[in-house]
This record gives sequence, structure tokens and C-alpha cells, in this order.
Amino acid sequence: MPAAPSTLREKIGQLLNVGFRGCTPAESARIARDLRDLHLGGVILFDQEMADATTHRRNIESPAQVRTLISFLQQQATVPLLVSIDQEGGRVNRLKPVYGFPESISHEELGRLNDPAATYRHAAATAQTLAGLGINLNLAPVVDLDAHPDNPIIKGKGRSFSADPEAVARHAAEFVRAHRAHRILTCAKHFPGHGSATGDTHLGLVDVTSTWSERELIPFQRLIAAGNCDAIMTAHVFNAKLDPAHPATLSRAVITGILRERLGFDGVISSDDMEMKAISSCYGLEKSVPAAIEAGLDVLCFGNNLSYDPGIARKASDILVRAVESGRISEERIDQSCRRVLALKRQAGLIP
Repeated sequence: MPAAPSTLREKIGQLLNVGFRGCTPAESARIARDLRDLHLGGVILFDQEMADATTHRRNIESPAQVRTLISFLQQQATVPLLVSIDQEGGRVNRLKPVYGFPESISHEELGRLNDPAATYRHAAATAQTLAGLGINLNLAPVVDLDAHPDNPIIKGKGRSFSADPEAVARHAAEFVRAHRAHRILTCAKHFPGHGSATGDTHLGLVDVTSTWSERELIPFQRLIAAGNCDAIMTAHVFNAKLDPAHPATLSRAVITGILRERLGFDGVISSDDMEMKAISSCYGLEKSVPAAIEAGLDVLCFGNNLSYDPGIARKASDILVRAVESGRISEERIDQSCRRVLALKRQAGLIP
């Protein structure tokens, strides 16, 4: 059994969720080295390569190949890994039929059916697929409201169950229950609500000051109150009414003030991809990485796919080590997030 993280570098590693290139163990030497040397806590899988126009090949080719890859990665890890994927269903779907996986259905279609039992059934089928591969964290459900007809990334991709927050909460709860039945963790997203946005945070900063409403918090409130939140992912949206200076991911007022203190969530809070342009083009790594931890986040996600940097894990780890050594961030703050990540791993049966 691997030892619990004890050094600063080991504890910081647990706070990082990193994407990589490679479908086979032989192609994954770089991430394997980072798992061993930087003690990474998680990896995220994608099917398509976004940053290299010469190939679409990334991490997923077939069920057997994915199982072999994940088994190899777990063998390299110093603490068992959270292996995550965006398997919402519908258009946001990394495990596609073309690779030999079952068809999936979008949140929007499930919302239209408006049958919680059907939502449970479809989510259970997804969870069963994930469990069979060794994937233990589904970065879903989306609990954003269908709140703006011109929203390109939530409405535009059929990712919301409903415009009604209570309906969203009902379907999301079934989605979570179905995953838990197969011991798969879930992550509700995108806090404090991306459904009212008219822009795409993949492309730049999105201001929801004039469109966001308190109703967008209701699904998160319901899930938290019912104990149906394993983890929550932030949105890179800017809302001057909530924080006049920072987007949600980097906002202590939003993450600690609203999500932790007001809504009472003490589980793992993850960023959306820190390389989305809303963060990367406005802040850069040196600013955004420590700011996210200061805001109250536990896990920083680097999809490493919108742009590709083989050294991204080392850079993020080094930035946090320097932030602690300089006194900017206390080691107790790192310990706090590390404890939450380890608790989540215990919940998934990854560690005793």
C-alpha cells in the first residue's frame, strides 16, 4: 500500500488533475514519470487531440485499450489515482460508439423525457461502462440551467436538463445515485452557474453580471443539502455582483464565501480546465495557480489539450511549492485540500 502523502511536493501533487498524450503505456512515458516524481493525484482522459492538427488520436481507441492504459497509470501512481472523464452523454461524450462504446443520451434529452427513472437508467449504463474501464470520476452532471437561448456551450450543446432549477436538481440527483451504485464519483458543474452566459469560457472571459440570477444556485443547494455532491467544478465566469475583481474560479468571495460558507459544502472543489482562455489569456499560470488555491479550490485541472505543454504538471507543482516556501500560501492550506482529495479517494474505495 503506498504511503500517505507527507512531503510538500507529494501533497501538492494530489491537488493536480492533468491531461496527457498517449493511448498505450509505451506512449505515456512522460505522464508516468510525472505520476512518480510529482505524485499527481489525478489524470483526465480525452478522445480527441485538440492542439495538434495532424492527429485526432489522444487517449481513447477501444475498451480494451482504455483498460490497459488506466491499469498502467495506476501502477505508476504513488497514491491511487482519480481517473476522470467528461462523459455527460450526447455531444459531450468521450466514449463514443465509433470506439466500441454504447450510445449515450444528452441531459437535454433526459430533461425532455422528464422521467427520473429513465435518467437513473441511462446514468447507470454510463456508470457501468466507466467502472468496467477503471474510470472512477465522471465530470458530470451538468447542473447549469437552460437559462439563455443564445448560450453556445450549455444550451448550444444540449447539456442542461431544464430551465427549472428544481427539475435540474431532481435529474442530477438520479444521475449521482446511479453512479454511486457502481462506485463512480461525480462532479456537479459549473458553479455558480454557466447557463445564463452568452459566451464560451474556452474562448475568453465571459461576463454574466447582467444575466446571472440566484436561481442558478438552487441545484447546487439541493444536491449539497441531500448529500448528493461528491465534488463540484467551478465556472470561469465573471460576475461583478458576486466579485467585482475575479472570475468565479479565482474568487474567494464565490468559492469560500458562497459555496463553502453559505451553502456549507466541504467536499472537493475542482477548477474547470485552467487552460481555457478565460483564465490562461487573462491571468497566466503564475497568477492563476496560487490564486485558485487562495480562493478555496482543492483540485486544479489542466486538460493539456486546448494547448499542449508536456511540462505543465511540473510548472504547476513548482508554482505551488514556491507559493508555500515564500509564505504566500500556508502548508496547512495545502494540507486541507489534500485531506479532502484523500477523503474522496476513500469514498471511491481507492484507499483504505
